[in-house]
Amino acid sequence: MFDFQLEDIVAWIRDGGFSSVALQLPEGLKIRAVEISEYLSKETGTDILIVGTPCYGACDLYDYKGKTDALVHFGHSPIPSQGDDPHVLYIESRSDAELDGSILDSLGMLPERIGLLATIQYLGLLDKVKGILESSGRKVSIGTGDRRIAYPGQVLGCNCSAAEAVLDDVDAFLFLGEGDFHPLAAAFGVGKDVFVLNPVTKEVRDMAETRDRILRKRFAAIQSAKSASSFLVIVCSKVGQNRLKEAEAAIEKIRSHGLVAHKVVMEEVTPMSLMSYRVDAYVNTACPRVAMDDSARYDRPMLTLTELEIVLGDRTWDGYEFDQIRPN
Repeated sequence: MFDFQLEDIVAWIRDGGFSSVALQLPEGLKIRAVEISEYLSKETGTDILIVGTPCYGACDLYDYKGKTDALVHFGHSPIPSQGDDPHVLYIESRSDAELDGSILDSLGMLPERIGLLATIQYLGLLDKVKGILESSGRKVSIGTGDRRIAYPGQVLGCNCSAAEAVLDDVDAFLFLGEGDFHPLAAAFGVGKDVFVLNPVTKEVRDMAETRDRILRKRFAAIQSAKSASSFLVIVCSKVGQNRLKEAEAAIEKIRSHGLVAHKVVMEEVTPMSLMSYRVDAYVNTACPRVAMDDSARYDRPMLTLTELEIVLGDRTWDGYEFDQIRPN
């Protein structure tokens, strides 16, 4: 179960004197949206607006201004480099899952030096798991990320700087969480083994096969784009995914090779939104995972910024790196 801190939200709404509040939840939590809306409306008398558009993270904050007085954003922590808005409340929706020493039976594959990572929901388990692993004689490290990362050990789908911070001190990483989205960021970014421990099911798996399968697809996209003579560079208008400077630098690189480059801005990057543009390949400067995870949905090669450099011959295949969003 996840903690939605409803009483804290009620107190925040009352203290702020807000007459209208927007609720933004990621897809996995929207099943609770109506229930939360009913409770908050009843307890505060506030007009509640549920944001229905997809939400992928704190990089994707709903622009509540002019529509409501405030915003409650569920399921993610703040991104420090984006600044602070007193009219936005982050509810991290931490999990109440518990782990004990019995997990050691499933972690025999871990090397002596291990780094710990987690999503925001399971960060509260890091110290517990650290103690369990240290009791087995392992050396455990938890890194502090850059200014996009709110907590030590936290991984975003576009940023694994917490892992990079301890890269020289570990031989592999153990990620606490569910699904592939977040551990793949680490698996792509660190060049070391990443194992996933699901705190709910207690299952452990190795990300190597999933990582290698996606990388083979990325290399195929790069090879296909090498014959491209025109590129569409995509800029995202979302506050946490806007990399206009990087997009302009990419356009300069493309044109310096005698190729054609155009720039387009959009809020949501989808196959439908791109299909009308007559170009040979796309370059994505929005969330890097658009290219990494969803490339099969597009009818032309979708490249990250680092992949573009390989296509242009400015970077070698051996120099392949995961494209990350860094602090401004």
